[in-house]
Amino acid sequence: MPTREEIHQAYLEGEEAVVALFERTIGRLAERVQALEDQLAKNSRNSSKPPSSDGLKKPAPRSLRKRSGKKPGGQAGHKGHTLKAVAHPQRQVVHHVERCAHCQASLAEVGVKRVEKRQVFDLPEVSIEVTEHQAEVKACPVCGGISKAAFPVGVSQPTQYGPRLKALAVYLNQNHHLPVERTREILSDLYGHAPGAATILAAGEELAERVEPVNEAVKGYLVDTEEPVHGDETGMRVAGKLHWTHVTSTKRATHLVVHPKRGRKALDEIGILPRRKGVVVHDGYVSYWGYPEATHALCNAHHLRELVFVVERYKQGWAEEMIKLLVEIKGAVEKAKAEGQDHMPAKQRADFEQRYDRLVEQGLQANPPPEEQGKKRGRKKQSKPKNLLDRLKQHKREVLAFMHDFKVPFDNNLAERDLRMVKLKQKVSGGFRTEEGAQTFCQIRSYISTCRKNGQRVFEALVRALTDAPFYPAFLQTSFAASG
Repeated sequence: MPTREEIHQAYLEGEEAVVALFERTIGRLAERVQALEDQLAKNSRNSSKPPSSDGLKKPAPRSLRKRSGKKPGGQAGHKGHTLKAVAHPQRQVVHHVERCAHCQASLAEVGVKRVEKRQVFDLPEVSIEVTEHQAEVKACPVCGGISKAAFPVGVSQPTQYGPRLKALAVYLNQNHHLPVERTREILSDLYGHAPGAATILAAGEELAERVEPVNEAVKGYLVDTEEPVHGDETGMRVAGKLHWTHVTSTKRATHLVVHPKRGRKALDEIGILPRRKGVVVHDGYVSYWGYPEATHALCNAHHLRELVFVVERYKQGWAEEMIKLLVEIKGAVEKAKAEGQDHMPAKQRADFEQRYDRLVEQGLQANPPPEEQGKKRGRKKQSKPKNLLDRLKQHKREVLAFMHDFKVPFDNNLAERDLRMVKLKQKVSGGFRTEEGAQTFCQIRSYISTCRKNGQRVFEALVRALTDAPFYPAFLQTSFAASG
């Protein structure tokens, strides 16, 4: 708001000065109101805000998918899934026919005509199995020396928990995000043993140390692979302060790490993007552009959400048409892939690009740059549509990368899915008390995600890691491990 002195000065200067002061003031207030209304109008459907931020006021659904015309449920030719009988059950219980159901005559000596079978799938009674290792001690009759047999590797205490129980504790605590006390409660209910909190935490630390070489090998793979690599980050509370969990991943491997910083310093220290020369898919965060040797591709799911916002808040037709165009291009790429093609015809690409350029120009005409206001320094504040249009124009190649190279995905949803468990952990626990605990979580989650992506059963993979034989996917060659 103008000060009293500014108002008085404008009054002394005359009508034009008063009008100019009034217009400037109203303009600033209008910008502020617009910004506040835009902020209130944002939700998980038209921005990058998470669904949990919507509260009780859920946005009305507005799907960008087209109706397929198919009925709900399984489609024709779908194999389906049902419980099937096994050829060799572990137990067989025979139910004898003692008397005739009609006349009550004895059938004890009558031969069996046929047998009807029904199988029940259930869990056996479970309990802790205690194995006692006895190492013999002998005295040599020749020299009198005492010799003792060696215990197996890992058997180092008078009493201790084995790798399968420790793996189960880590599986519940780190994979399913159960608090330590609830993990102890489940183990007590199922097995009659409740390991101490320190034991469960120590098991997690041990497992994180055992899988670290696998995650280092994944880093080398992410640097050199020809597959598109996805990158993203999300906030995480660690020791009461804001940290960032960074993910770098492909369809076959995941690497997670916690860092106090979000931007370039963190990415440099993680050490993947500075050495990468292949495709990197991201959301356009400024720090990613600091690696020009990589081939960049932008997430169009973000663009669609922002375009929805422009349609809802600013009622601009070009944004609605741009949504339709991006979805149409995506459909054309999927159709070409289904037909076995590895690229789109040049004429079709040129047509899509011309329509894209035309819509961007229409948007720029509807959203001119802001006028100069006095001698304010710094970048002029622009509207949301203008910021989006500038990005769509400047990074056209990166926006349409999925059209030019079929290996490049339309969006960055893979990285967002890989980060989803991090957000769930934060929702359950609120954060981490120490940075060491956060890094332990990321080491284990990276390994678990990589195992899942390669069809491994997570529990067995954790047991393998605790017995010095962690799972290495076949594509993690020695060269990758060395370069990591």
